[in-house]
Amino acid sequence: MQNTDEAGDRTLPPVPDHIREAAREAPDHWIGVVDPAWTDAAPPPPWAVAGEWRSGLDGNVVEWQANDDYRPSPRALGWPEPTDPVDAAVQLAVTGYGSLDDAVEALAGAEVMVLRGPDGGPLSVIGADGAPAVPVFTAVPHQPFDGALAHDRVSVADLVRGLAPDEDRLSVNPAGPARISLNARQVIDVLRPTGSTLATSSTGSRLTVPTSSVIQRTP
Repeated sequence: MQNTDEAGDRTLPPVPDHIREAAREAPDHWIGVVDPAWTDAAPPPPWAVAGEWRSGLDGNVVEWQANDDYRPSPRALGWPEPTDPVDAAVQLAVTGYGSLDDAVEALAGAEVMVLRGPDGGPLSVIGADGAPAVPVFTAVPHQPFDGALAHDRVSVADLVRGLAPDEDRLSVNPAGPARISLNARQVIDVLRPTGSTLATSSTGSRLTVPTSSVIQRTP
């Protein structure tokens, strides 16, 4: 982290107007920037704070300190609004604002689109990790093929019952900004609860500094 001076160092990130106002009202303070997804009345946890601005004795902003432990929410990442309950749960799960169990539970009760393979069943492809997976799409915006390829709408419950539970994987919205990959067994376990779930996740968007709530502390 660099100490930066608003007047003399052009590397200081653009200062939002509401931060300038907060700095004028609270000279010689650290002003925390809270992720817009955190709406609880309780103080935010460290991972929900993007960083802190410091106001000088004269009320000007003089420093920005990013928080390495910050988990940007889907909104802070600039992701589109969720298309459906599964997409919403997946977005929260992969950013750390929700549980993966919730995402798997939402998926287990949903209907999805699958590509039709030459044998008439769901098409399996090779994922980025080299393992075979069945791509599933929860809404039209996640379907890169649109109407160009044969596909079917199926319930996830019916889909996983036709797969090898410990071998076949589902790749959920693989073309979307938030996606998960999991074993068919994990969905089956939700359909007849026997335990917790595990999955892999990835994200693919650039971080934008949120400009929502602020918190203050003295140096």
